[in-house]
Amino acid sequence: MIFKIAFVHIILFSIIANSFSDFSSKELSKIKSEYGPKAHKRVLLLKKVIDKSKKAKALHKLKYINSFFNKIRYKTDIKHWKRKDYWAIPFELIGTAAGDCEDYAIAKYFSLIKAGIPSKKLRIAYVKLKRKRTKFDEAHMVLLYFHKPNSVPIVLDNVNKKLKLASKRKDLKLIYSFNAAGLWKAKNKGTSQKRVGSNKLAKWKSLVDKL
Repeated sequence: MIFKIAFVHIILFSIIANSFSDFSSKELSKIKSEYGPKAHKRVLLLKKVIDKSKKAKALHKLKYINSFFNKIRYKTDIKHWKRKDYWAIPFELIGTAAGDCEDYAIAKYFSLIKAGIPSKKLRIAYVKLKRKRTKFDEAHMVLLYFHKPNSVPIVLDNVNKKLKLASKRKDLKLIYSFNAAGLWKAKNKGTSQKRVGSNKLAKWKSLVDKL
């Protein structure tokens, strides 16, 4: 996974947030046509999960959305899209029933916004994952939820599927995190973060182009 930083206007994020998961008849028809009836059923199930989450407390919103997407099969970009690094829009993840770490994090991010979580409480994070029985760290992406601005975030992950505080995830080392408001860089060996501006990821531009 390649983490490239570029300057992309904040409006790109707003377009995605407003476009994702409207569940219009046109959207549903397109998904059924492109991916088949099973994909259509998965999207309807996501709609039910989001509707259910809207009425729930924040922690339950996280659990419902995290659980839904973690049931989708993991597949690398090379095997799935024949590309080294491809960021799928949420409906591509659901439609093909497969994706990798950034696809899960992106889909959870926008689903939780639709469920009523303010975007300022969510950040997609680029981390290094230390797996057992190997000395090499693995590039990885997760979603972070901050109950308060300076609180320890809860990690939503497709590897360790249980919701845990970041302080309990000794296997993760934070590098960067971002949301619609800006970009944060890790400091103090990943235990804290410093906002470094309104930098945006170039890959998000391709998401907008596909919506």
